[in-house]
Amino acid sequence: MMRRLLAAFVLSGLVAGSAIAQRPTAARSPDRAALEQQFRERAAKLAQKKLGLTDAQLAQLEQSNARFGPQLNQLIQQERETRRQLRQEMSSGDKANQQHVSELLDASINLQKQRISIVEAEQKDLARFLTPTQRAGYIALQAQFRRRAQELARGKGPRPGAR
Repeated sequence: MMRRLLAAFVLSGLVAGSAIAQRPTAARSPDRAALEQQFRERAAKLAQKKLGLTDAQLAQLEQSNARFGPQLNQLIQQERETRRQLRQEMSSGDKANQQHVSELLDASINLQKQRISIVEAEQKDLARFLTPTQRAGYIALQAQFRRRAQELARGKGPRPGAR
């Protein structure tokens, strides 16, 4: 249960490019809210240490994530729903609604364009206060979080030697 909770949080927050985004917790259980807060704090400390961020940079990163995280999270949900509908149509074989499949494919492409636009805006924002090396390190850190979240979602336990 704890792994799935962590994986869900990591996927929703980090896949969106916001390793330390501040998210409202009103609709969550107190345990989940506390776990998410603890995770955000650890992720922030890790990002600060690995990227060599000053406190001011960390505060700006949190603000940037708060701006872009919700947009990317919404986009992820839309992409997931589009893929679900497409799988459902495709499972009908010859009876698939061709018009609906066409619309879903177009929607998928449009969502990819939106994702690129948001990521470009996010990178432009990050460039205001992070060095190019820090931005590259942040991208690598996000990828690391995504991979780990995917492992957790697939039910893989902690790696040997991992903390």
